[in-house]
Amino acid sequence: MNKIISIKEVGREKTARLPIKVVKKDKLAKPSWIKMKLPNSDKFHEVSQLLKDNQLNTVCEEASCPNIGECYSQGTATFMILGDICTRRCPFCDVASGIPLKPNENEPIKLGLTIAKLKLNYVVITSVDRDDLKDGGASHFSECIKEIRKNNKNIKIEILVPDFRGKGKIEIALEALFKQPPNIFNHNLETIPRLYKRARPGARYEHSLLLLQDFKKKMPLIPTKSGLMLGLGETNEEILDVMKDLRQHNVDMLTLGQYLQPTPYHLPVERYVSPIDFDDLKREAEKLGFTSVASGPMVRSSYHADEQAQEVRGS
Repeated sequence: MNKIISIKEVGREKTARLPIKVVKKDKLAKPSWIKMKLPNSDKFHEVSQLLKDNQLNTVCEEASCPNIGECYSQGTATFMILGDICTRRCPFCDVASGIPLKPNENEPIKLGLTIAKLKLNYVVITSVDRDDLKDGGASHFSECIKEIRKNNKNIKIEILVPDFRGKGKIEIALEALFKQPPNIFNHNLETIPRLYKRARPGARYEHSLLLLQDFKKKMPLIPTKSGLMLGLGETNEEILDVMKDLRQHNVDMLTLGQYLQPTPYHLPVERYVSPIDFDDLKREAEKLGFTSVASGPMVRSSYHADEQAQEVRGS
């Protein structure tokens, strides 16, 4: 019997195989408004140990999120299902790439029990890209939602999904999610279309917009959400154009945050966007009709997601 082996690549190994090479350049000095809270509380260690004991992954750790100290200390985390190895090689992201193992059938049960122990009222579930799976992992999302609600019927669940790219995969994925719909459906565009080939190889801007639109058509009462990183080389005008595209595809909620380079082998920061610019972009987004906008240097897609969800009627 052949042993199933996974391949996990991080940092330089991950980005070395990209057709567009990451060119190292002198780092920009971090401005004063880029501040991270250190993980220094009993709650932080409690959450960290609980996740480790149950062999669960979080995007907080795998993607080196700068807000991990604050979130864990408040007893919150964004859970990452379907393993810790992504089938894509996006050079802005610190999650490992390679060949993943098959999905863990016990993960939904462990996830549901862990969330119950944490006594959460709101939870965000995300995943790595799983291009190796017929439905992109959507049925696993559905099983996780079912198990979470089994332990807490009143919990609110936001899912942050991959793009389900592939022939007919969106339809298959949405059919699976329709069985156990979330309270909020999130899929990040990440950046402007001009930078897709460089920042999101393997993804297509129009496909991501289509996914958000098709979900809304199938489940019109559930809020849709997307997020963008700033600092990869885009202009504010290009960000405004993307916001208009999102509204044209009936996306309700938006997050805007500063891109931070995880390692020297990832894409460099091209600019640090000022808090004033983030505030200006928020005002423009609200004018376009987004029902909720989180915009600031340290904002991430799931950062204070519970507070943002409260702003959206029907979530």
